[in-house]
Amino acid sequence: MKVAIIYNKKRMEITDVINVFGPPTKEHYSPKTVDRVATALEKGGHNVKVIDGNINVVDELSNFMPRVIAGERPGMVFNMAYGIQGQSRYTHIPAMLEMLGVPYVGSNPSAHAIALDKVLSKIVFQQNNLPTPKFWVFNSVDEVHEDVSYPVIVKPKMEAVSFGLRVVDNIDDLREACRFIIEEYTQQALVEEFIPGREFAVGLLGNRESEVLPIVEIDLEGDPDAIQTVDDKMKKPRDKICPPDLPQEVSEEFKRLAKGAFNAIGLYDFSRVDFRMDTEGRIWILEINSMASLGMTGSYVHSAKVAGYDFNTLINRMLDVAAIRYFGETYIQPTLLEEKKPEKAQPLSIRIRGYLRSHLTTMEDHLNKMVDMNSYVYTTEGVNRLGNYISNLLGQVGFQRQLYPQTEVGNTLYFSNHTEDTNDILILGHIDTPYSFQEYVPFREERGRIYGSGVAESKGGLVILLSALQALRFARVLKNIRCGIVLTTDETIRGKSARRIIEDISRQSKFVIGTKYGDIDGGVVTSCSGSSHYNIEITNMKGGKKAITDTIAMLCNRVLSLKKLSSPEEGISVIPTFLEAHASPGSAPDHARLSFIARFDEKEKG
Repeated sequence: MKVAIIYNKKRMEITDVINVFGPPTKEHYSPKTVDRVATALEKGGHNVKVIDGNINVVDELSNFMPRVIAGERPGMVFNMAYGIQGQSRYTHIPAMLEMLGVPYVGSNPSAHAIALDKVLSKIVFQQNNLPTPKFWVFNSVDEVHEDVSYPVIVKPKMEAVSFGLRVVDNIDDLREACRFIIEEYTQQALVEEFIPGREFAVGLLGNRESEVLPIVEIDLEGDPDAIQTVDDKMKKPRDKICPPDLPQEVSEEFKRLAKGAFNAIGLYDFSRVDFRMDTEGRIWILEINSMASLGMTGSYVHSAKVAGYDFNTLINRMLDVAAIRYFGETYIQPTLLEEKKPEKAQPLSIRIRGYLRSHLTTMEDHLNKMVDMNSYVYTTEGVNRLGNYISNLLGQVGFQRQLYPQTEVGNTLYFSNHTEDTNDILILGHIDTPYSFQEYVPFREERGRIYGSGVAESKGGLVILLSALQALRFARVLKNIRCGIVLTTDETIRGKSARRIIEDISRQSKFVIGTKYGDIDGGVVTSCSGSSHYNIEITNMKGGKKAITDTIAMLCNRVLSLKKLSSPEEGISVIPTFLEAHASPGSAPDHARLSFIARFDEKEKG
């Protein structure tokens, strides 16, 4: 199945949104966790793409997801996006996926909205006879609630991960805590009766008859007044006790309440319910998290491990329960994972993809630097500068350089990672580009695509080449491949200088691979047409006298005649590329120039 993982990068950039609007999210998954989820899904046999959940997400999904209405097997989104900014951020990506018609793991927008709104969820709990502490809502510090009974815990109405939590026991501290939340988070302050005692978390997995994962007790080190802070969750997690020391009937009550909360809110696939148990043994629901953290130190993953899941089987099980919800039991494919067997070495393709995915930012940085270097074919200094930059990067993966000096253009470069006479693989690329200073386009990323001078022609392919070699070296297989690389500097002017070098080295290579671009939908070019380039110059001077011939009309007729040679059926195409003409009514000569390319799929047709 095609599975797109959507998450949000920690740093919001101006290109991620149209406008900065509302409070930014404070929750993010680390790239390591996202990569760990992607690797788990790949080990489950899925084709995985990681997408940043920003303004480009629709384009990214359109390019990746199967077209179900055209008869293709549907794909899914594994949603890890907390949202970028504004209110009810958990709902943003699910709402967009609902609009696009893309199935996804996790709850729908309405359930996320209720779960994230702690006031709303507590009202739902009360209406369903589920015990939750008394609460008050403050819109401003000047409001008066005379029935507040201390101590109370103050928190933002619509945040998670214990952001802004304070326990207070007097009116002055209460007002200060409310002021901080209203100003810092631009939302109402929830004031809740504080429950001294023990703290627990219960994870759920599945739908209808959800699987209740083993109960986790948060180790408060015997202090009934302790709470979990942001630092406890994100920097220095408290120890977890799983399973905790509880009577059987109390454990069953935790499970009953967790299921009740899950169903009352209307959540799907997975969640985590947080509880406090007071000193008299009464259980209170604090809140429910519709996007339980998949971080390795979190209580959800910890509980799943105790239940017998490793991280890979947990992630694939989460995908499966969502797929069953959408498509029924018959849709699930046989998994490649076996819970009880020792883990085998990852397939090479998974190791390579994992490496590349975790180095995307580095790849973009290299491409940005390459685009910034002016490698116009006749700018020898710039071409050689780019060649030296690439040489340094190839040297880091064990390639030695041989230089073929040239004067009119930059130096042709040959690299190899061995000392033998033949290559298993020869890779061809070029450094020069056809863009002069006036035609230069700077590097930019827009709607998931990268633009800049030379990106399509050569520099994008060079970055892919470098990254692939680094990934192969990381996977410890590059040393088994005798690889050669030729980078020319005169491709733009038809490669006359480097032709002999390429021919000689190609004869010593079993396979030859080019680094030219593919198509915009991800296809790869496996063969290319032949081409011939022509220049025609016309003047109407003969024997020192101007002929009567209408030069411009003659040139136009010539263009029409050349176009008649084109035949798509026969694989022949004639394309005029330049046209210029000057005519003078006096004795000065007329002059015209025409350039064109002829393309053909067989040498004889050329």
